[in-house]
Amino acid sequence: MRQSALQHPAKPTILLIGPPNVGKSALFNQLTSMNVSVGNYAGTTVEFSACDINLHGNTVKLIDVPGTYTLHSANEAEKVAVDMLNQKPDAVVVTLDANSLEPSLYLLLQILAYQIPTMAVINRWDLAEKRGVSFDLDGFSQELGISVVPTVAIEGEGLGELREKLSGMLTAPNPHKLAHELTSEARWIMVDDLLARYVSSQPSIATGESWGAKLVNPWPGIPLAMLIVSAVFAVVIGLGMGLRNFLLLPLFRGVLIPIVVGMIEALTPTGLLQRVLIGEYGFLIKGIEWPFTLVLPYVFSFYLALSFLEDTGYLPRLGVLLDGLLQKIGLQGSSVIPLLLGYGCGIPGILATRSFGSHKERLSVSLLICLAVPCISQTGAFISLLAAHSFLLIIATFGVSVMALIVAGLILDKVLVEKKVFSLMEIPDLLWPKPRIIAKKVWNRLRNYVFDGALPMFWAIAAAAVLYESGIMAVWGNLISPIVIGWLRLPEAASVPLVLGILRRELTVLPLIDMDLTSLQLFTGAVVGLFYVPCIAMVGTLSREFKLPTALAILGTTTFVAIFVGGIVARVGVLLHF
Repeated sequence: MRQSALQHPAKPTILLIGPPNVGKSALFNQLTSMNVSVGNYAGTTVEFSACDINLHGNTVKLIDVPGTYTLHSANEAEKVAVDMLNQKPDAVVVTLDANSLEPSLYLLLQILAYQIPTMAVINRWDLAEKRGVSFDLDGFSQELGISVVPTVAIEGEGLGELREKLSGMLTAPNPHKLAHELTSEARWIMVDDLLARYVSSQPSIATGESWGAKLVNPWPGIPLAMLIVSAVFAVVIGLGMGLRNFLLLPLFRGVLIPIVVGMIEALTPTGLLQRVLIGEYGFLIKGIEWPFTLVLPYVFSFYLALSFLEDTGYLPRLGVLLDGLLQKIGLQGSSVIPLLLGYGCGIPGILATRSFGSHKERLSVSLLICLAVPCISQTGAFISLLAAHSFLLIIATFGVSVMALIVAGLILDKVLVEKKVFSLMEIPDLLWPKPRIIAKKVWNRLRNYVFDGALPMFWAIAAAAVLYESGIMAVWGNLISPIVIGWLRLPEAASVPLVLGILRRELTVLPLIDMDLTSLQLFTGAVVGLFYVPCIAMVGTLSREFKLPTALAILGTTTFVAIFVGGIVARVGVLLHF
């Protein structure tokens, strides 16, 4: 894919390159009118996107290169960027951060050494002006021999000038003045010289900057982090339960499902087909109810909270704050980002580890996500299963998740031996999010959930209905009854979720809702669901990132841990009269 994306001899190719978290993907979105996810933290853009755009009547291919700080090939993102530059595109647009020019300029000087027609975009121009920063754009442009355009990507400012100059550069490319490769030391000296001559500022400390500094210090950073995480937890549960109980359940159970049941009973005779459609695992009932009434409300509330935290710039600060604690289990503060992404969906969390320079940390974080980080669909299932019975069970389940992350991290740090490579983490300005951007991000993620989560869940439930009504599931239940009944102390019917969980993680939990279980059995089922096998899509991602043997090893590990810990919980609970 890396090579084919650039092989269009009749169509000019333009690379859009820049560090993570400078608005590069927002710029790509504006230029292409595509819905591209924009993350306000390092590591979001780990795979490139490409789209044809029109520049004054000419069609060109614009490629959004993975965000990278340098071209040293220290991680996957840097390797992809170097690979694309080596294929000699027709032009390069380098996105600089007006609020943190130094690392952006270093990258620009590296790119100029490739002798490809290049221009620079200085993004987030409005924020720099508010901080009293001024630029001598003409002097800077003449010094390097390239065009420089100031932009505010999320507002679309400067896009007209960018298109005009980019079209002109493709029509009549001029060689820039940096015609040779510099040493790393010489490059940094040149960066300092450029900043001293062409950038000036009036010292000021904005309220956002003041709070930004406080959030990365133990005091008051840690108490504030606890408050923020608690508030997010409250929003996810409270808003999700409100939408579920007062809007979605009355709509589906009171209106839509009775209509579906009436139609099926009128159109089909009593028998196997009718039971598959509307029986105990009827996929026209459970296939609609579970994804849209039990999970969707929590998906919405989680992504609303996550998008807010992303766009404020708080998540990287949380990573810096927790860096010391994570170091004790062999991770870094930058690991917070993939782990938090994993609470939305494990696949983006695993892909975000590409920005790490260490294979050990990539593998460790990916395994932790598979083992003990429930995706938002699982989280919604846990809340639906436990909230009505006891709110403390929800807290206990996530407490087990945190403890498992710590224990597994300590073990992996000892088992996986590799020289530690430190990762850079960009700290963006602390900003108040724009409602329009939040709404767009939440909408895109909900749409992705419908196609990547709800529809696969629907077909998984359809398969389960056929297996259940045909009696195949009963045979399976008898085979694993020693584990389900003897070790986990759950009813034989709980064997069904263990099959479904292979297809979708949340299906290990959702069928338990309709069973008459005790508090201990509910908690045992939740713990098993927490650790149980990654879904098929995650196994496929692990295979691509770490090869099939590693993916199968993770699959076996999570299965063993789920069954083993579930049985321990069942026995300890009895001893404690739980």
